[in-house]
Amino acid sequence: MIYKVVFSPEAENDLLELYLYIAERTGSAHAVAYIERLERYCKSFEEFPERGTSRDDLFPGLRVVGFERRVSIAFHVNADTVTFDRLLYGGRDLDGHR
Repeated sequence: MIYKVVFSPEAENDLLELYLYIAERTGSAHAVAYIERLERYCKSFEEFPERGTSRDDLFPGLRVVGFERRVSIAFHVNADTVTFDRLLYGGRDLDGHR
């Protein structure tokens, strides 16, 4: 089964903020390349979504997985959709972003 992959408005904002953060420090080319890798990784969940660690303690059905040791990705899976809830860069606290 192929799942639909979607980003919540908060996750889309996280992507934009991450792009701006990286672009300011290392340039837009690096920022674009990083965001493209991150988006490709998220897209790969369409075939195998049940990854990462269950975090039912924060929210029922919530799962968390890391990306390149810098981004914590919070998401949930329903019958046919993987929804990325937050993309938290550099160890930002997931508990404070419910």
